[in-house]
Amino acid sequence: MKAKNSYWIKDWIKDLQKQGRITFSRKEVVNRFPALTEPAMRNALSRLVTKGEIVSVWKGFYVIVPLKYASRKIVPPVLYIDDLMKYLDRLYYVGLLNAAAFYGAAHQQPQDFFVLSTPPALRDTTKKGIRINFVSRKEIPSSLLQSFKTETGYVQVSSPELTAADLITYQTEVGGLNRTSTILSELAESLHMDSLNEIFFENVSASTVQRLGFLLEKVLEKTELANNLHAKAKENGCTFQKIPLKNGNQTEGCEVDSKWKIIINEEIEIDEC
Repeated sequence: MKAKNSYWIKDWIKDLQKQGRITFSRKEVVNRFPALTEPAMRNALSRLVTKGEIVSVWKGFYVIVPLKYASRKIVPPVLYIDDLMKYLDRLYYVGLLNAAAFYGAAHQQPQDFFVLSTPPALRDTTKKGIRINFVSRKEIPSSLLQSFKTETGYVQVSSPELTAADLITYQTEVGGLNRTSTILSELAESLHMDSLNEIFFENVSASTVQRLGFLLEKVLEKTELANNLHAKAKENGCTFQKIPLKNGNQTEGCEVDSKWKIIINEEIEIDEC
C-alpha cells in the first residue's frame, strides 16, 4: 500500500513538471491525496528526497529536481526562490552579489545566494551545499526592481543602482569594502545615476550614497557617474554629514574628502583578476 501511495505522489509530481512547475507544498499533497495517512505521506516524500528526486528547501516546501540537475541533485535557488517567497508570503528581491551577476558583474560565481526580504528576519538555510542568505530590509522598493526570466518563470532582482547601494550598505555580508569595490568596478557599466529619483533616496541612506559616490569617483575613477549621483542626491534633499569610509577603523588624523564628506580611514584595493 505504501509503495502504491508513493507511486501516486511520484506520478503527480511528474504531472507538475509537465505543467512547467518544479515546486509544491506539503499542503498541496494533503489536498491532492486526502485519503493518505500522515505517516504514509511523510514516508513517501522522504523516499523521494532520499532518491534525490525532490529537495525539501523549507519546512513544508519542496523543489522537484529537473533531469538536467539530477546528477548533482542540486537545483539553483534562482529557479525556485520566487515560488518560495510566495509560499512564505514575503516581498523580496535577489540582491548583492547575485544581483550583480545578472548584470555581468561577478568575476567569481557567488557561493551564497542573497535574498532581501521584509521583516521579521528569515533564518538562513543550507541545502545540498547551497546556502540562501536572507537579509532583512524594512521595505522592498518595487519600482527599483527588475524582473528577469528564468528557466521556470520570473525572479525579482534589484536594479543596478539599488544593487550598488546595497553592496555598500551590506558590505559585511559580501566580504568587505575591497570586494564591494571590485564588484562595483564591474557593475559600473550598467549604472545610470542620472535616472535616480526620490524613491531611490527614500530607500538608500545618505551615508551609503556618500560612500558609493566616494568609491565611484576617488577609487574607481568613474567621475561622470559620481557627479550624476552627487547632483541627484542634492536635488532630492540628501544631506551629507562627515562619516568614516569604514566603520570601526580609527579616524584620528585621517584626510577628509570635502565633496563626499568621507573620512578616508581605509585603503581600498581592487582585485584585478
